[in-house]
Amino acid sequence: MHVVELRFECYDNTTITAAEKSINGLLEAYRANGQILGREFAVAFNDGEFRVRLVMPEKSSLAKRFNSPWVEKALVELTESKILAPREKYLGQDINSEVSSSETPSWQLVYTSYVHMCSPVRNGDTLQPIPLYQLPATFNGDHKRIIRWQTEWQACDELQMAAATKAEFAALEELTSTSSDLFRRGWDLRGRIEYLTKIPTYYYLYRVGGDNLASEKVRPCPRCGNKHWRLDEPLLDMFHFRCDSCRIVSNISWDHL
Repeated sequence: MHVVELRFECYDNTTITAAEKSINGLLEAYRANGQILGREFAVAFNDGEFRVRLVMPEKSSLAKRFNSPWVEKALVELTESKILAPREKYLGQDINSEVSSSETPSWQLVYTSYVHMCSPVRNGDTLQPIPLYQLPATFNGDHKRIIRWQTEWQACDELQMAAATKAEFAALEELTSTSSDLFRRGWDLRGRIEYLTKIPTYYYLYRVGGDNLASEKVRPCPRCGNKHWRLDEPLLDMFHFRCDSCRIVSNISWDHL
């Protein structure tokens, strides 16, 4: 991933309120299209200009060819607020983040965790994140729905990892059950991505608990009951199960590995 600084200059009289609304609108549109990563963006005002530092999947993430209709609309609203289009200053590669996938995968998967800020769509051959703007828009012109799903998954993951409240059990149910709302929405989004890209796309179903290692090795697919979904060797050293009918990958319970 890469770090960039955007600078916004006023070309006529405006107000802080108008500038704040239009700049934040543009940042949110970029985020909803996967062109910038993260949830909060500190916009500083100094010497007559606004500045913000952002993390992007690629050096070219803010190129016009990747803009969604909502980004284009936000750029028009920026001009209406008497602010010039942002000037971009590249700062360098983020050493604490993953490298985005640059090759077309043979298969891909929907996978995230509470520590990941990158795209939740991964190259199945390398597990590298695929920038969302490289995919056809999933719904309504951008990728807001899958980013919202990712935020919810990460919230549940953080609750169950903290293991400090009763909310842990409700969160774990959302992460591990094929009957949960979180699974249903994520699995449907997976299907939408597969339909648009024509690339087999799987959903990662998190697994903890279970009685013992022996019973884990023979557990069937929780969606269709397939007893032959265990792999001879784990995919990417993480996924011990794959059901091609249900498009699900999963792991032997982390409690028994």
